[in-house]
Amino acid sequence: MSDLPRKAVTRTVKLAALPLGLAGRATWGLGKRIGGKSAEIVARELQQRTAEQLFRTLGELKGGAMKFGQALSVFESALPEEVAGPYRAALTKLQEAAPPLPAATVHQVLTDRLGADWRDLFEEFEDTPAAAASIGQVHRAVWHDGRRVAVKVQYPGAGEALLSDLKQLGRFAGLLGPLIPGMEIKPLIRELRERVAEELDYELEAEAQRTHADAFAHDPDVVVPDVVHQGDQVLVTEWMEGTPLSEVITDGTQEDRDRAGQLLAGFLFSGPARTGLLHADPHPGNFRLVKAADGRTRLGVLDFGTVDRLPGGWPRPIGRSLRMILDGDAEGVYGHLRAEGFVRDSVALDPDAVLDYLKPIIEPAEAEQFTFTRPWLRGQAARIADPRSPAHQLGRQINLPPSYLLIHRVTLSTIGVLCQLGATVRLRDELDTWLPGFANAT
Repeated sequence: MSDLPRKAVTRTVKLAALPLGLAGRATWGLGKRIGGKSAEIVARELQQRTAEQLFRTLGELKGGAMKFGQALSVFESALPEEVAGPYRAALTKLQEAAPPLPAATVHQVLTDRLGADWRDLFEEFEDTPAAAASIGQVHRAVWHDGRRVAVKVQYPGAGEALLSDLKQLGRFAGLLGPLIPGMEIKPLIRELRERVAEELDYELEAEAQRTHADAFAHDPDVVVPDVVHQGDQVLVTEWMEGTPLSEVITDGTQEDRDRAGQLLAGFLFSGPARTGLLHADPHPGNFRLVKAADGRTRLGVLDFGTVDRLPGGWPRPIGRSLRMILDGDAEGVYGHLRAEGFVRDSVALDPDAVLDYLKPIIEPAEAEQFTFTRPWLRGQAARIADPRSPAHQLGRQINLPPSYLLIHRVTLSTIGVLCQLGATVRLRDELDTWLPGFANAT
């Protein structure tokens, strides 16, 4: 591959191959079972082949296809283990890596965006990318003043590819359901499409990163690399060493997992109060565990291309609702949800049933500390996803106002990462400190 595939017909054919490939493998699996192989072995082989195709297709296409894959990767904890197992390795790869663009293409982008003398800006520049993601890849370099930097180069045609991919994925979202059982694909794709313009604007990303770098400049727990230079489709930031959270998930000690989980929860809830922004892309590839000079472990945060603007910090209604749920105030919770638009005027629900539906979900906020696990998340997902469950029937009548869509996805994604970590976290401490209305619901 010499460049990011941009022709809509080419990308559509590749994306369409995902559900068609699944159908073909299902036929192959039926043949295997007729031939004598056990259903369990055949199912495992089917899932493995599907995972391999999923990574290969989404990774090669980059753009919106890979962004979609990265968003899915943080939810694998909610899937049944027999389904999640084969997908885990393939989806995790999408958190940090993709087939890179060739050096000649990268050089051309830098020439177009920084000028013909772009090499004068650097003492060194590594042609092999250190990371390749959905709309850009990152190269190690040394800035002309001696600072080690990360150079983020946007793929040529990335905007076109993002819009095309997400449009096509939306068209056959129903067919993609079997690839990731239990996921609601359409709302996820719709929300990703709404964020395309911000994701592509490196000026907005630089502004959000500078805001975070300033706010956390002297923080003992969080480190954000500063912006060195920003241009159209090129962003240069300070380089940050550290252990990616994806490696902590697979190989980290329990101490590292717990520390990472606590730091991630702290950043999630403190960020909006300190910056007026919510980092809205919480997959493990965007975080590092960084050893400070004093030996303390800090959370390094990358990629501010997608943020939610919360100038007043976390919305107070969220804290008030959580507090009333913990207090068992069914009437109060129900009235509050109606007032905020979570229950439409045309819908009548039993307040006690609503409380019963919500209480298991906010269990991590009830205890002094809570251990996030894949089985716990799978249990929550199964309770809500099972069409025979009262929770499923009630959940279908709950409305999610547009202003809460991104907050909802970020929160769920973060919980997914905490469950991948298997971290024990003092979540309630963070809520008491940073969530307005939680300590006092009035």
